Amino acid sequence: MLALTKKTGYGLAAMTHLAGLSEGRFVSAREIAQQIGAPTALTMNVLKELAASGYVKSARGARGGYRLARRPENITVANVVGVLEGPVRLAKCVTDATGDDDECSFHTMASCPVADPVHRVQRRLRDFLNKVTLAEIVDPLAALART
Repeated sequence: MLALTKKTGYGLAAMTHLAGLSEGRFVSAREIAQQIGAPTALTMNVLKELAASGYVKSARGARGGYRLARRPENITVANVVGVLEGPVRLAKCVTDATGDDDECSFHTMASCPVADPVHRVQRRLRDFLNKVTLAEIVDPLAALART
């Protein structure tokens, strides 16, 4: 079953919280953690990873903290998941360029009975996650109005 880790769930929640702030405002990791109900240490680690990837800006000092580095319309769920978990995949063979999968009983893609459907689902999932923006998570009604 495909499931996001707690780390990614907290990351998406933290990004959503930051997207709801007034532009340019910094907020501490502790405040974000309290707002989203996450452990502070985990929230800090997630924010550091997102900052290193250019999605969050950090500032030190009494008025420092974190804020989005990009507009919410320019950050997708796929971006956040990719930073915190790596590529989303239904099976190792979907993104493993070598095709070398010790866990798979089918040793070649040609002999795998589910390769084609899995790859089709994978493409649709990837496309969907690339279309859902942080702005849409913050304001789902705006997203519905565009469809």
